[in-house]
Amino acid sequence: MRIGKVAERAGVSVRALRYYEEQGLVIAARGPGNQRQYSESDVERVKFIQLLYAAGLPSKAILDILPFLDTLAATPKMAQRLTDQRDRIQTQINDLTRARERLDELIGLAAEYTASSPAQCTSKVDVPPDGPTMSARVARSGRP
Repeated sequence: MRIGKVAERAGVSVRALRYYEEQGLVIAARGPGNQRQYSESDVERVKFIQLLYAAGLPSKAILDILPFLDTLAATPKMAQRLTDQRDRIQTQINDLTRARERLDELIGLAAEYTASSPAQCTSKVDVPPDGPTMSARVARSGRP
């Protein structure tokens, strides 16, 4: 399969695929005319690389993980790397969940204030670093 087709099927740009190759994340076979040739498994590999990048892993960490996909030979060090990355991603998920919950609370407050008195929505609400609290809500609305 040629580079354009792999890029299309994996949802990445041709440039991204070339970057992955430069980083050693994907290794393309060479066909006639020295053109890159990829297999179906390369498409899945690129999709996985994209997931890892989206989760915030740098190229080096991804490069450390990928050999396990090829060989399924795990060393204690490899198992620990996988665990460390999973734990780091879980921490991110927890942080994002807390951020979403705070935003949901702010959305609720905004809807409440907009519905009850749109003119009063111009005043500033103090929001502590961990988000608005129920006491802030009571103070603002006069009801729990």
